[in-house]
Amino acid sequence: MKTIKEGDKAPNFSLPADSSDAVSLKDFAGSKNIVLYFYPKDNTPGCTVEACNFRDSLAKLKSSNTVVLGVSRDSLQSHNKFKEKYRLSFPLLSDKTGKICELYGCWIEKSMFGKKYMGIERSTFLINKKGIVKKIWRKVKVGGHADEVLQEIKKL
Repeated sequence: MKTIKEGDKAPNFSLPADSSDAVSLKDFAGSKNIVLYFYPKDNTPGCTVEACNFRDSLAKLKSSNTVVLGVSRDSLQSHNKFKEKYRLSFPLLSDKTGKICELYGCWIEKSMFGKKYMGIERSTFLINKKGIVKKIWRKVKVGGHADEVLQEIKKL
């Protein structure tokens, strides 16, 4: 499978969202920049910090005409509980099959305590209004990541 690179057209998709409406990248074409971030699991320490950092940066992101979309393989029910618990005000998308995680190159082999397994690599894609991937962060460290994203948005 081809790996997505900066400068590529972002592959379109449609996924169910916590709001019960499906969300597609093309919904924002021509009007919004998109922060598309992939995270391993709702309600885990790193994923919670990352989601709350994006939540706390949302006013600045919105003023830059940017939306945030979070993607994991968790169920809509899990997403709804996560959003409610942490007052997240952006869509969380459920990629139950993992097809979109694979499409974006985020479904990888991981290792913990010597055991290998497949999981989501914490990754963020900054997509401009024209649907072009302007910046990719792989193996994201959550501390300060939302600020890094905001700095890149200023360059669009």
